[in-house]
Amino acid sequence: MIVISPQVAGNMASMDHNTAPLLKVKGVSKRFGGLTALESVDLTVNHGEIVGLIGPNGAGKTTLFSVVSGYYRPTTGKVRFRGDDITGLKPHKICNRGIARTFQIPKPFLHLSVLENMLVGASFGAGHSNRQKAMEDVLEILNWSGLEDKAWMPADTLNLVQRKKLELARAMSTAPQLILLDEVIAGLNPTEAAEMVSFVTSLRQRSITVLIIEHIMKVIMNVSERIVVLDQGQKICEGPPELVANDARVIEAYLGGQGHA
Repeated sequence: MIVISPQVAGNMASMDHNTAPLLKVKGVSKRFGGLTALESVDLTVNHGEIVGLIGPNGAGKTTLFSVVSGYYRPTTGKVRFRGDDITGLKPHKICNRGIARTFQIPKPFLHLSVLENMLVGASFGAGHSNRQKAMEDVLEILNWSGLEDKAWMPADTLNLVQRKKLELARAMSTAPQLILLDEVIAGLNPTEAAEMVSFVTSLRQRSITVLIIEHIMKVIMNVSERIVVLDQGQKICEGPPELVANDARVIEAYLGGQGHA
C-alpha cells in the first residue's frame, strides 16, 4: 500500500490544476430562432497561451465570445473556467471570476474620463478588494498602455487607436486571467498595429492568457501559438499557424478554394 503525504497530494492537485485547460468549451451551440450561429463547438485554452480564433464574416466568432463572457446563454453545451461550470452566468459574475473581453467597436463610457473608465473596470474585476491597490494597478496599466497623459480626459475626446488602447487597458484593469480580444487591431495603420501587437504579446509576461479574434492573417499567424477556425458556426480546423494556413478546408472557407489562406 502506497501512502501519499498531504503535502505531496497537495502538490499533485496543484499540478493537475495547472495542466488542466484554463477555459473549456464543450459542445456549445447557439440558436437564434431558426438561425444556428454555433453548432457543437469544442474549444480549449490553456494557461499562458495566445490562441487565435478566425473564420469568415458570420462564422460565429463573436457569438462564441458572447457565450463565454455571459452575454448569451448557449442553447446547448457547457463552458468551464478553471474547472468551474460558468455556463449562463451573468457577464459581471464571469468578469469577477477572471474573464475580461474587448469589443470590435470600442465601447468606453464616453462621459467619463479615461481614469474613471479604468476604475469602473477595476470595481467589477477579480481580486480588487482594496481601493488603494486598485488605483495603483490602474495607474500602472495606464502607464503601460501610454494613456497616462490622457487620464483625466473624457473618453469621447480619444481617437480610434487611443480608444482601442483604453478598451484593452480597461479589460486589464479587471485583473483577468483570460482576455477575449475582438479585433483590437482592425482599422489601425501599420505603426499603430505593430504597437498593439506588442501590447498583446506582452500580456503573457503579465500571466494573462489570450483568446483573440483577428481578420488580419499576418497578425494572427504571428501572435498565435494555436489557431481555431470557425465556418458557418462549426469548428473546421485547429492547430499551429502553419498547419491551419495550408488546410484545404480553411482555404475553401476564406477563398473558395482559390489561393492561400
